[in-house]
Amino acid sequence: MHEVFNCLKTPFTKVFWIKLWNKIAASFLALFTRDFWRTLLSKPGTGDFIASIVAIIGGLLIGFIIMLFTRPTAALPGLGMLIGGWIGQTTAGLKGIGNWIYYVGPILLCGLSVGFAFKTGLFNIGATGQFTVGMLCSVVVGLLCPFLGPFHWFVAALAGVLGGAFWGFFPGFFKAYFNVNEVITCIMFNYIGMYAVNWILISNMGVLYHFLRNMTITVPSSAFTPTWGLRNLFPGSAIDIGFIIAIVAAIILHIILNKTTFGYELKACGLNRHASEYGGINEKRGTMLAMIISGALAGLAGALFILASGAYNWGTNYEAANILIGTGFQGISVALLGMSSPIGIIFAALFITFIQTAGFYMQSLQYKVEIIDIIISTIIYFSALTLFIRLMVQRFASRGNLPGGPKSHKLWRLFGVRQGPTIASEAPEITPISDKEEQV
Repeated sequence: MHEVFNCLKTPFTKVFWIKLWNKIAASFLALFTRDFWRTLLSKPGTGDFIASIVAIIGGLLIGFIIMLFTRPTAALPGLGMLIGGWIGQTTAGLKGIGNWIYYVGPILLCGLSVGFAFKTGLFNIGATGQFTVGMLCSVVVGLLCPFLGPFHWFVAALAGVLGGAFWGFFPGFFKAYFNVNEVITCIMFNYIGMYAVNWILISNMGVLYHFLRNMTITVPSSAFTPTWGLRNLFPGSAIDIGFIIAIVAAIILHIILNKTTFGYELKACGLNRHASEYGGINEKRGTMLAMIISGALAGLAGALFILASGAYNWGTNYEAANILIGTGFQGISVALLGMSSPIGIIFAALFITFIQTAGFYMQSLQYKVEIIDIIISTIIYFSALTLFIRLMVQRFASRGNLPGGPKSHKLWRLFGVRQGPTIASEAPEITPISDKEEQV
């Protein structure tokens, strides 16, 4: 050990540590320069991030006010439960965290479905119908193809993807070739899908649907989504690899939209379909593919929902009631809060499911679960002010009242940093030299 310290005292290592200290300190002190803040605030992503934070804070404040009016004595404990206090509950712990992560998967995929359509200039409000059709396809493969062995769950999930893509094809087709508003078509196909799925299930009583229990027959264990040992980390929970699949899908979408020519063409079609067609892009093909991919994501969410084994390996079932599944509509909230960015949607889904899980445990304080729906609705309303907040951030960035300035140079000397980054806004103006002055 003594020899190691002697090596650190050599002239070469001293110079190395001095240069390393200068770089670290310079990076830290760059936070006190106006150029840093001006560059940061001028980025579009900064405005979106600030808008999301404002929406979340506004929703939580409205929820706290409602709790004050309903049960004033439990308002502060309720707010603490809402922002994470439920994790410390004896009935929650690792089990509650595992269930929270489990619920993220389907909602995240529905959010990606809606957000991907938003990025391409479409409003896929039909994620619920695509979710339901994808779920039906997974049930059919899960119950009728037990001979697939270890590939059973994968083929069943793939069937859900194909079912959702098939149901997303129709709104895209009518939009591309007949210019029918996709919102109207998606709403119609939500109800068509729900009634068609219920009719198919009830018509196959004993094969797909259980008569006495009035719900779908549970798929065999070979069709359950694998857990990969995650339940050893979160014992007693329903966690499986659905969350991992959803994260991978979000990363793939991010790469497609921002790093590929195909993604650029899809976004160009969404921004201006006529200009895209003039530029040589097949806008009809782009519109249809956007809705097909969006439907495939919602169908995968339905597959992960119905193929989940549950906390006690009892499986998950669907009741053929004439009610639209709410998971697809929750995807709209997630997409709006995440600003339609695949990475932002990941954090939005984590937050939405986090406060939904908190709402379950807030019942111990005699609060109704519906208070969480009010908070989420308020957050979405605040999210509608995204453009206004972004303009305010850009206006603030264009002004001179930003952190930093000439006084911040004293910090450079305090930390012993010899040279700092050049501050262009504080550099002295240079007057050009005239020809006569140059001759003199």
